Amino acid sequence: MSDYTSIVGWCEPIGGIRYRSRRDLKWAVGHPRSGFVFVVPAGRVFDVSIPRALRWIFDPHDPRFLKAAALHDEMLMTGWARVTAAAEFHEALRADGVGRWARLAMFGAVALWRFQ
Repeated sequence: MSDYTSIVGWCEPIGGIRYRSRRDLKWAVGHPRSGFVFVVPAGRVFDVSIPRALRWIFDPHDPRFLKAAALHDEMLMTGWARVTAAAEFHEALRADGVGRWARLAMFGAVALWRFQ
């Protein structure tokens, strides 16, 4: 099991759909032995931006979505391309056991949101 999948107690809710990381969250970009580890630092605030109309399908507080959301937000904040961040978001969802159709829907949403 990786540092990513085994981490527990790494974030806390701070209101609404916002959370704060309590510990560093480490993600191996590309594949687990790629040698490149992206870190969401402790103390980082992130949100799980699921439109209200879709929250009956995708609960923004589902723990399977939290790490992927933190990873995606941090990648965007540090200048990663939207589609690249979306691809890593998709892989993080897979690592946390999110099903294929849910991953596809969420990947499409984050990859195309504000598409320019």
